[in-house]
Amino acid sequence: MPSERDPRLRYAWRVCSVTSLGLVLIGIAGSTLNVALPTVVRHFQAGPFESGWILLSFLLVNTASLVFFGRVADLLGRREVYLAGFALFTVASLLAGLAPDVWFLVGMRVLQAVGAAMILSNGTVIIADAFPPEKLSQGMGVYMGTLSVAQLAGPTLGGLIAEAAGWQWIFWVNVPAGLLAFGWGAAILRKTPRGPKEPVDALGNALVFAALSALLLALSEAGSAGLSSPVVLTGAAVFAVLAPLIALVERRAAHPLLDLRLFGGRMLAFANLASFCNALARAALILVVALYFQAARGVDAFTAGLSILPVPVGMAVASPLAGSLKISPYVLAICGTLMSALGLGTLMLTADPSTPYWIIGAGLFVAGCGSGTFLTGNTTQVMRALPPGSLGVVNGFRVMVMNVGVVISVGLSLSVLAGSVGPELRAQVYGATLSRLSPVAVGQLMHGFQRTYAVLFAVALLGALFAGLARSRPRAAP
Repeated sequence: MPSERDPRLRYAWRVCSVTSLGLVLIGIAGSTLNVALPTVVRHFQAGPFESGWILLSFLLVNTASLVFFGRVADLLGRREVYLAGFALFTVASLLAGLAPDVWFLVGMRVLQAVGAAMILSNGTVIIADAFPPEKLSQGMGVYMGTLSVAQLAGPTLGGLIAEAAGWQWIFWVNVPAGLLAFGWGAAILRKTPRGPKEPVDALGNALVFAALSALLLALSEAGSAGLSSPVVLTGAAVFAVLAPLIALVERRAAHPLLDLRLFGGRMLAFANLASFCNALARAALILVVALYFQAARGVDAFTAGLSILPVPVGMAVASPLAGSLKISPYVLAICGTLMSALGLGTLMLTADPSTPYWIIGAGLFVAGCGSGTFLTGNTTQVMRALPPGSLGVVNGFRVMVMNVGVVISVGLSLSVLAGSVGPELRAQVYGATLSRLSPVAVGQLMHGFQRTYAVLFAVALLGALFAGLARSRPRAAP
């Protein structure tokens, strides 16, 4: 067993610091905007559709390009693609703060998403390559724990920036962090051998992007226009047609974007389904709770950022602790999903403007602990089982599955929430001005929060079922 003074282990922990810094950059960028979204919406006087796509454009492009950049990294080198991601994300963040209108901002969010995909699709693989197998769980626990730290700092930072410095600094704060991450990564990361020069699956990429775009458009319009809207029906129909077409095309492709054969085993299939459900239950929580405090309770962005800290605190505590425990990743994943469901169930049953904060805080903390525990267990479980020859593609697929859950979570939650009030009040929900209107409007919105939490709670329970089914079957004795 390697000691802490082993050169390979020393290098592994330096690599962990680089990849963790990348995760911090992405995590802070996302969580600051979740809290400060109402400030940005009010500045641009954006409507409900535009407001949703400030968030959804990033999630869509990031998710659709994760596997692509995992494949590109296999061909061009993970170090090169990883560092290029830092550079692009930093430049896009600088330009986003200079946005003259909301659609220019959305465009810069798209560029941020491409840079983030280059980072996220390779960070876990770089960690897995650097650490000895017996130390991987510890490294993964620290790596996932840094996401919790980012989400811990992000809400408070986003609220403070929005109130004190202006919405532009929500993006500009990423610039020095991105430059630091680029420099540290260039100094530490070693070049890795490149894979064979095989063509990228352009058709597969195009179909996946089209299918996700159609689904997300249908979800984002369902709450405001209703399920019978032509946009909703068309988007759902396009997705229904493209989903089986993607499976057919990818099975016949020589070098598929989504090599479904890599996930044909029982454990990997159910572990990825559990990851999807956990992301679906987890991703929109901070956004929904931030809107609850601002739109229903009428607090400012900074106070809302402080109020949701129990979620990242729970993740920050649970992730490294779970990685250090002598418990199998399988058990950690199950326990994490059940804790998440318990926290979401508490929020569902107590959703009201007059609920004491300690009850809400307890539910948020338990949900955060559950997510941190699950992410450490599930990620370690999956990475240990991956074929070493195509880690970039496989990990990109794993992260993409999780990010599809994130995309649907945000789109679905915003749709359910906004659908609880009339069309004339939906802009006030995103702008967090609804609490100034009437108790009746706030009461309607609270029904929306209850329904949103109920959906997330049900998905968390489904994730617990899939995590339980992800147990590896012991091999028969020869």
